[in-house]
Amino acid sequence: MSSDRALALVVCAGCAGQAPPTALHGSYPDVAPAALSCLPNLDGRIDASELPIALGVPETFLVSPPGTTRSVDVVGQADDAGQRVWDWSVDYADDKLATLAASALTGKWYASSFPNGQFVLPFDAADQNEAIYSEDATAVWLWGLASSQQNPSSGQTLLPYANGVPVYEFPLQEGSSWNATGEVQNGTLEGLPYNGVDAYQFDVEDQGILELPELTFTQAMALHITLTTTPAVGAPLTTREVSFVFECYGEVARATSLPNETQDDFTTAAEVRRLSLEQE
Repeated sequence: MSSDRALALVVCAGCAGQAPPTALHGSYPDVAPAALSCLPNLDGRIDASELPIALGVPETFLVSPPGTTRSVDVVGQADDAGQRVWDWSVDYADDKLATLAASALTGKWYASSFPNGQFVLPFDAADQNEAIYSEDATAVWLWGLASSQQNPSSGQTLLPYANGVPVYEFPLQEGSSWNATGEVQNGTLEGLPYNGVDAYQFDVEDQGILELPELTFTQAMALHITLTTTPAVGAPLTTREVSFVFECYGEVARATSLPNETQDDFTTAAEVRRLSLEQE
């Protein structure tokens, strides 16, 4: 008798003449799916409740490589129904993945310089600098910038605004327009003393269909932002940006112009970022 067969006989010896045990199993419970915290209603406006801040929830973006430019269409085309369509669906092989997430201001090295701040987001795709925000029923407020590390090799940056800048005024809808100014006093820019004024102009110029490589948003709002930075010493610098915002998602795509771009509808971008389902 082989050892394998002997083992089989030993295992079954106690089972001879006995029926296998019968377990009583209940039905699988009818569990309702968890309710979504925010569900787009496509009513042509974005209220504060439709732009919730989820700390620690990562989002992945396709971002054009640093030091390159992209041709970009920020105007879009009208389809047969007269609806604006932006086709940003080209999948560029050299795009890079950047995973970004909001985090609490508490515990950051610069937290004490932003007493009105609530949360932070990476300002650049590499997260070398972070933007400090708060949100209430009227707006999402920007309170300035700081380097993510206290002492980076490029030098510390700490640029708190004397007053908040409303980057999204609620309700956000086509035709919305506002301007604001953020003033920095006794700040630090890459290790050097800095004073200056940032003048913003915000215009929601259109809404329509935004096509991305993996996603399509049927009612995205195109928020045009013009930022003119005037340092106490040096020449002013103007940057233009078109940010696409969607209910419950927030910003889903962005194109940033080259420095001192003169056209609101620019066609060459220093950076393009687009929400992606791909993971790093």
